[in-house]
Amino acid sequence: MSRAELKKVVVVEKIISGHMTNAEGAAALGLSCRQMVRLKKKYLTEGGAAALAHRNRGRKPAHALADETRDRVATLYSQQYAGSNNCHFAELLSEREALELSPSSVRRILLAKGMKQAKQRRRNKAHQPRERRSQAGELWQIDATPYAWLEDRASAFALHAAIDDATGIVVGAVFRPTECREGYSLVMQQGIKKYGIPLGLYSDRHTIFRSPNEPLTVEQELAGETKPLSDFGKAMDELCITHIKALTPQAKGRIERLWGTLQDRLVIELRLLDINTMEEANAALPGLLQKHNHKFALKPKNDECAYMKLDSSIRLDYVFTTREQRTLGQGNTLSYANKTYTFAKPSPYRLDAKTVVEVRQTLSGEVIVWHDNTAIKLLEIAKPVRKQKQEIKKASSAQPRKPTQAHPWKTTEQQNQNKRTTRRISFQDAMYSQHNSYAEALW
Repeated sequence: MSRAELKKVVVVEKIISGHMTNAEGAAALGLSCRQMVRLKKKYLTEGGAAALAHRNRGRKPAHALADETRDRVATLYSQQYAGSNNCHFAELLSEREALELSPSSVRRILLAKGMKQAKQRRRNKAHQPRERRSQAGELWQIDATPYAWLEDRASAFALHAAIDDATGIVVGAVFRPTECREGYSLVMQQGIKKYGIPLGLYSDRHTIFRSPNEPLTVEQELAGETKPLSDFGKAMDELCITHIKALTPQAKGRIERLWGTLQDRLVIELRLLDINTMEEANAALPGLLQKHNHKFALKPKNDECAYMKLDSSIRLDYVFTTREQRTLGQGNTLSYANKTYTFAKPSPYRLDAKTVVEVRQTLSGEVIVWHDNTAIKLLEIAKPVRKQKQEIKKASSAQPRKPTQAHPWKTTEQQNQNKRTTRRISFQDAMYSQHNSYAEALW
């Protein structure tokens, strides 16, 4: 019996023995006198103290889950949904298995089977939260994170994403092999085409977003020099988006917390969709983001949006590009990436030789000249094919000559000595005869 039930037994026994009145017993138990009389009657007619115990003790509740359901939930978690948290697991059971269970019920079932959460929760550090912006489109936060999104089915790759600070909506996302400018550019294009141009962008201090030479000295600032921008920074400047670069990860906490949610849920979703490549993951990503936004998006404080409408004359392909300066040559030609280009059509602008122009290359590889807010398309000039010089056949090495038997190399040392002696005697005789002839001429 419980402690409250034992207290009832003691009070009823004191009333029956005459040590307490019904009013005193009712006040002690917090009941009415009528209820006190009922308890005393039940004690006397139904077998004493056992009659005051709750009638449902030892009985299985009518709404309790069947053992088959509990076993099925544990089997599904161990086989298909391993690694998901209790809330996500309850959602997946409702979507895919037609089992309507609360997260607390799922937790009790798994704990009873000895299955704990794969990712233990830990106490977060104390950081003062920054208040959300009041309007949608007032500020986006952008970042990328490398992770094993497909577990052991493929190598790890990076997810690039941007989230609206006011609503928590993921405005764009894309998978890329590594963190790169192309990934951030694709995310921005997705969000701008769907929602509009935001007023501000919050990012980290990666060199994709800022030039290493961005800080200026006092002398440079007094001289009127402007800060050098990266290619991505120039695109933000062209779209009039205020670019803020955070000094710590906590400053852009919205996007950092998004990674924890996606790494917890997206891995399970991709596994259930039987996705094994990055290309397949990119194809399924829009539907998964729509599901995520439907569940986690918030209503902003101000219903009015702060998005700027994209001008129809602006082509985002020509905004998110690499940019370099080139000097025009004779005939409006220029060199770029070891290739020679010229204008595809006669330019309406008078551009003389030695004119410095800006060359842009889009994400698709198209190369254009950007002049006076207008794209001038280029045409690659094929390099002349030069005839290869005919190879001159070199004379082959002569065959080794075999010396004759009379060759000095073939004679013995004694023979060579005799030949040298004979030549020396002949020379001496010649000199002696020449001397005699000269003496006779003198006489």
